[in-house]
Amino acid sequence: MVIDPRLEDPRNVYKILIGSILPRPIAFVSTISADGIRNLAPFSFFTGISANPPVICFTPMVRSSDGQRKDTLRNIEATREFVVNIVSEQFAQQMNICAGEYPPDVDEFEKSGLTPIPSDLVKPPRVAESRIHYECSLLQIVEVSKEPLGGSLVLGEVLRFHLADDLVDDFRIDPDKLRPIGRMGGAEYARTGDRFSLLRPGK
Repeated sequence: MVIDPRLEDPRNVYKILIGSILPRPIAFVSTISADGIRNLAPFSFFTGISANPPVICFTPMVRSSDGQRKDTLRNIEATREFVVNIVSEQFAQQMNICAGEYPPDVDEFEKSGLTPIPSDLVKPPRVAESRIHYECSLLQIVEVSKEPLGGSLVLGEVLRFHLADDLVDDFRIDPDKLRPIGRMGGAEYARTGDRFSLLRPGK
């Protein structure tokens, strides 16, 4: 099968992307609006792009339901701050509640029952149930497309890491204790318990 994305329905292109870029880590992003309303939403187009300085990126997509931009993006544009909370199996259900489309005045912390705790350097709160948090300052937003299912690439510099003490040994994080999950296609997620090792040549 050969597909020309320019001739295909964007919804089908989206299905191909999320069904083949697997598994995808989840950025569980907490923000605050200019009016002080808390927001919490998961994004699976997410990765790290630099360690010096530490910079991560994620992509809020334009909603296909109404063509509107996500509240997360609007909040970051207004405040230039956000927190990425790493998602573990233990609160996957609550994270999924936050994936719903809610009006801007809805506080997803209250909706999901997750616990907000203060950050050190930025205004958006962290998720207490998460075992790793990145406090971030906005570096840049690259608008790729304004069309439904288009997206904007958000780049943030990590100002502070918060790591649960029992996860870390010599700066290495134990994945069996973190128990992160990844996003697959559709409603499916992946656990990270089945792993194997490959040493790079020359190591």
